[in-house]
Amino acid sequence: MRTTRRQFMVQTGFEIAGAGVALSGAFAGEARAALRLSACDWSLGAQGPEGLAAAAAVGLEGLEVSAAADNAHPGDVLAIADAERRQAYKQQAETRGVAVSSVAMGLLNGFPMVSDPRAMAWVEQTIDGTKDLGAKVMLMAFFGKGDLRDKSGTLKAGDVDTLVGQLKELAPKAETAGVILGLENTLSAEQNLDILARVKSNAVRVYYDVGNSTANGYDVPGEIRLLGDRLCQIHFKDNKGYLGEGEVDMNAVAEAMRAIGYAGWVVLETKVIGDREADFKRNAAFSRALLGNA
Repeated sequence: MRTTRRQFMVQTGFEIAGAGVALSGAFAGEARAALRLSACDWSLGAQGPEGLAAAAAVGLEGLEVSAAADNAHPGDVLAIADAERRQAYKQQAETRGVAVSSVAMGLLNGFPMVSDPRAMAWVEQTIDGTKDLGAKVMLMAFFGKGDLRDKSGTLKAGDVDTLVGQLKELAPKAETAGVILGLENTLSAEQNLDILARVKSNAVRVYYDVGNSTANGYDVPGEIRLLGDRLCQIHFKDNKGYLGEGEVDMNAVAEAMRAIGYAGWVVLETKVIGDREADFKRNAAFSRALLGNA
């Protein structure tokens, strides 16, 4: 029998009174926030502070920015740790009227969190940078070399154990900063909830990608409902092309989002099929109509 989310929360100690987890002001009032649209800077093909201008040009309210200037050659100190670069982001945000919705650690796909000796310092730098940019969510990626499953789809239990220990160490810093560490990976909702149950911090949640989860054969609407408020942010994409025209049942996704009262950023990680500006405007218009924001 499947455990209800309420039962899961009680059993694992996520109830605030039982777990003694102190929610920072950053997490308060999330359910009242309006849905806003953002895009990944790598999807827009516009990284760095000028990416905010590209997001504004296609009518978006935000941009998910990369923590590293070059994910293939990140160095010991990430670009997000550069105060002058962050100031340039803030100036562009004010000028363009576009917010930094979140910060993404895509570099962890090539330099895995659980094995690279620089990873903990990178996450700490990114927490500080995310806070300074006024964002609340940072994406921690676990694909490619950083996948938490092997090629057969079997969970890498040792890697998960290592990750849980790392997250327990990092969570207090994230809590103090008012930043959520969003885990984006190939795992099922149940497997992710198991990780969260072991970490026991509201500053660690799941960053959900509807395209990836569909491709991995998961019941996407069911997973969204199961994750509930443990889901911190959502990527919209369809691996087959434009939103609403491929394999992802976007209507069911929207229904599930409404069912859990999701009110965070929706981040487009969509493909450019023809013209970048036209394609992003098309996917944004579809998303707003779908979510009732048109």
